[in-house]
Amino acid sequence: MSVLTQSYVHGAAATPLIGETIGVHFDKAVARWPGRDALIVRQQNVRWTYGELKRQVDALAAGLFGLGLEPGDRVGIWSPNNAEWVVTQFATARAGLILVNINPAYRLSELEYALNKVGCKALITAVSFKSSDYLVMLRKLAPELETCEPGRLHAAKLPDLRTVIRLGDGATPGMLNYADVLRFGGDARLAELGAALQFDDPINIQFTSGTTGQPKGATLTHHNILNNGFFIGEALHLTEEDKVCIPVPLYHCFGMVLGNLACLTHGAAMVYPGEGFEPLAVLETVEAERCTALYGVPTMFIAELDHPEFGRFDLGTLRTGIMAGSPCPAEVMKRVTSEMHMSEVTIAYGMTETSPVSFQSAADDPIGRRVSTVGRIHPHVEVKIVDSDGRIVPPGEPGELLTRGYCVMLGYWDDAERTKEAIDRAGWMHTGDLATIDAEGYCNIVGRIKDMVIRGGENVYPREIEEFLHGHPKVQDVQVIGVPDAKYGEELCAWIKLREGEQATDEEIREYCRDQIAHYKIPRYVKFVDDFPMTVTGKIQKFLMRERMIEELGLSERSAA
Repeated sequence: MSVLTQSYVHGAAATPLIGETIGVHFDKAVARWPGRDALIVRQQNVRWTYGELKRQVDALAAGLFGLGLEPGDRVGIWSPNNAEWVVTQFATARAGLILVNINPAYRLSELEYALNKVGCKALITAVSFKSSDYLVMLRKLAPELETCEPGRLHAAKLPDLRTVIRLGDGATPGMLNYADVLRFGGDARLAELGAALQFDDPINIQFTSGTTGQPKGATLTHHNILNNGFFIGEALHLTEEDKVCIPVPLYHCFGMVLGNLACLTHGAAMVYPGEGFEPLAVLETVEAERCTALYGVPTMFIAELDHPEFGRFDLGTLRTGIMAGSPCPAEVMKRVTSEMHMSEVTIAYGMTETSPVSFQSAADDPIGRRVSTVGRIHPHVEVKIVDSDGRIVPPGEPGELLTRGYCVMLGYWDDAERTKEAIDRAGWMHTGDLATIDAEGYCNIVGRIKDMVIRGGENVYPREIEEFLHGHPKVQDVQVIGVPDAKYGEELCAWIKLREGEQATDEEIREYCRDQIAHYKIPRYVKFVDDFPMTVTGKIQKFLMRERMIEELGLSERSAA
């Protein structure tokens, strides 16, 4: 690759994009690998070949048609990880229905907003997950379920919703059972649809968790996510011999694109260790199923590495995997490579609105590159780094990362204004991430624009300080934020999770920083915590940390003015 003179890269590629719908590609995969393991779900004792998975997918697609749903209708799924989720993903794509991923952690108002924003006609729901009783919440939102005929719901608060399909064996008034829908029929429609559906049709809506305002429904096509999954699998060198352990949530791109679609396009097996993340279940699954790849956000890998029973598991079959979702500390990456045998582990970067991956390290990149960058540009994707005036910056200079190409979403569902804010006239998606691209094209994510701390006129990037503090022998994990300060505008605050059995003082942490990093980068406040506030997908919610510190320290936003 030639040396860059500006922070602009494009993924020139000899391999063409896939010009097919997910349904067509699914059928080709089944024809190629009918007897290979396709889906293994440990908590349900499910072990299906590609041929068996196809029978499930076709039955559900036909059943959804039997309910009167038409291509383009929205079907919500509100469930933790299970076999039915995977079947629903492929069945809706096959039927031209738009799958709406609903966060398993949503409560009443969030569920009501999501269903109504996109006009869901049908909802497939689990019975419960953790502290959430989904059936109770649905009956509160739609008491009409108690008396309506299944499939004929007319609810005052959910005017578009007609059908609720529940998982499990029990019976609930007003709801259909998932098993019954599989027997509804309608196979003839499926055959007709194959040629009618187009790969640029919308197929998936994913709600992005905004820190302010209501969530936005990123609308993705067959073309977006099928190709992204394929090139992710290419970067991992996946084949039909691979088994990928996927403990990340299906409702998020990490599970359904990096997981399911990377596997489908390469004939690999999708392996789910449980409904939600549990480190012991992951370690048991990798050993029992002889998995060759493992996915996770950094906090998941930390929990696995530091589990008291980690040493008793044989993880020697692992070769590769993906660490993504939030910045990956170099120390954690090194341990994953050495202690988990993942010599070809890769880092991936992206966002829901870009299907999601735009940068990924290569399995054969030097370890130094893999622990310090998110790799190079994905095939068929463009990225540029711009300053506050929109001008491309020189290599190595930080600015906002903009993405363009097949992976960029159609837009936010029924929200032209916020779509226009995100995607400019030239088709560039403005990510809100601060990044640098070096002369060789490797990208480093510096942080979020909104997370950057301006202390006494100096721009401070929390990621840099987090990386440094990860080198402290007592520190297991760390997150750095800015809090208001009357003198400097903002001051730094480090939340630190210590290794088990360790103790430390805030002065000890600051002493570790002295003469090692610039004085203005040394955290004024240090808080020792057991955990960080985070989303279901493992993304740290720094805005909540900031709010808690402002309250705890008796500060106010005005003190920074």
